[in-house]
Amino acid sequence: MDIVKEVLEQQQQNLQKYKPITVEKTLEPTIDVGHMLVSDPNYYDDEQMKADREKYVLDLTRDNVQLLINSIWQLPTERIDESIVAKLPPPKALLPRARKLPVPKPLTKWEEFAKKKGIKKRVREKKVFDPVLDKWVPTYGYQRYKAEKEKDWVLEVPQNDPYRDMFKEKRDLRIERVAKNELARMKNIARAKKIATPRTGFVGPETASAKQLITASNIVKASTASVGVFQESLPNEKQARGIGIKELMPGEKRKKKTSTLAGEKRRNMEIVNKVLNKKPKIDIDRAISLQKAEARAEREAEDDGDDDGKRKKKGGKKAKQFSRKKPKGGQGKRNHSKRAVGRKRR
Repeated sequence: MDIVKEVLEQQQQNLQKYKPITVEKTLEPTIDVGHMLVSDPNYYDDEQMKADREKYVLDLTRDNVQLLINSIWQLPTERIDESIVAKLPPPKALLPRARKLPVPKPLTKWEEFAKKKGIKKRVREKKVFDPVLDKWVPTYGYQRYKAEKEKDWVLEVPQNDPYRDMFKEKRDLRIERVAKNELARMKNIARAKKIATPRTGFVGPETASAKQLITASNIVKASTASVGVFQESLPNEKQARGIGIKELMPGEKRKKKTSTLAGEKRRNMEIVNKVLNKKPKIDIDRAISLQKAEARAEREAEDDGDDDGKRKKKGGKKAKQFSRKKPKGGQGKRNHSKRAVGRKRR
């Protein structure tokens, strides 16, 4: 009996290590088996979260995963290669896309024509046998170019023209084919993006339009000494029309620009801002000169006051002030022994 009791206790301990597959929650979680997604609307326990956060989150995750696994085991299963596989149903939740839905690539002009006429694309062979080289050569790619170069190592010159380079002409034709294919590719892109292109080819934004060319030709024609009166007209020449064309033509009377309320308001505001934001100019040299002059005048006034106090007599009369006399000229008499004191005249 003791052995049986020990075995039962050991079994009970082993069972305690594993939690049951049944999970009970206050609110039933939303399970989307198609996305294998579980959304748990229940509130978490604050006390258990503060006591041991990692253990509480781990137990909560285990319960939700157990519910998802229980739902998967309820699906119909099948055996494939000794493995039991469950077929997932279509998803219920709508997940947002990281990028927009892919747009089908627009058809080129040739693809549209082939689709309209029912032409099917033929699969090109990667290699063909060349009887001249007596070997298999690729139908496209850089290896094809090497094979052609090896095959056409010598070219016949028509009419034995010594100044004609057949290798250069062949290279130019190849460059022209590449440019033609590039032009067709650019046209297909422009047509797919619904961009209007001229029939002459694909031009960039820096190319002048027909209206601009007509305007330029009329201005050049009127820029002569006769203002275009004796200038011959070109065949099928058109006259430039539009707003502001006459102002560009030489010899035409300039129209007076009409002033608008918005323009007048803008000009007035510019004048007001210029006046209000005007800073006074400070002349440092002139300020220093004025300061020196005021200081000199103050010193002279003080000196005059001291001299007047010293020169007063006991009777109260002022002392006689001596001043330097203004130098005089010779007054018609010239003394050679005495130097003249005035301005020397010449």
